[in-house]
Amino acid sequence: MLYDFAYSITYRYANDDHEANELVNDGFLKLFKHIDTCKLDKSTNMVNSFKGWFRKIIVNTCIDHYRSNKNVKQHEADMPSSIVDNSENSEDKLGYKEIINTVKQLSASYRTVFNLHVIEGLSHEEIAQLLDISVGTSKSNLSKAKERLRCILQNKTNYNISYHAAPGQRQ
Repeated sequence: MLYDFAYSITYRYANDDHEANELVNDGFLKLFKHIDTCKLDKSTNMVNSFKGWFRKIIVNTCIDHYRSNKNVKQHEADMPSSIVDNSENSEDKLGYKEIINTVKQLSASYRTVFNLHVIEGLSHEEIAQLLDISVGTSKSNLSKAKERLRCILQNKTNYNISYHAAPGQRQ
């Protein structure tokens, strides 16, 4: 019941399917090890409350994996994209899998900050604390991740893409 849920989270952080599966397994090990610490709010939907708790375990597992591998795996963020498909035109819609695969082309540090900020909704201060980086580095990595994604998507769709923040939201 929880495997697909966990995999969909780890897949965004991992470099490949094998690594995503390892992260899921690690997350389940942590879940079973710490199940006695789970305190569910009985006034809400117990399943959703449990999934929220498990989501936090999975995201923290991904962060721990990133921290332990950030000095081991160096990715070149400025390398040209290896995925350029000129058969698609700008009116083609990108599917979920294509978007995730595009995000996967980012370096581990850019991808992690992007996922934590954009997908998980964490602030730069929270990201900096979790990843043991400065707030400025978090902001810089997010900005570079967005720029890199824009370039990749421009090449893929042959369409000029610009990022505009929502009113009242900083870029």
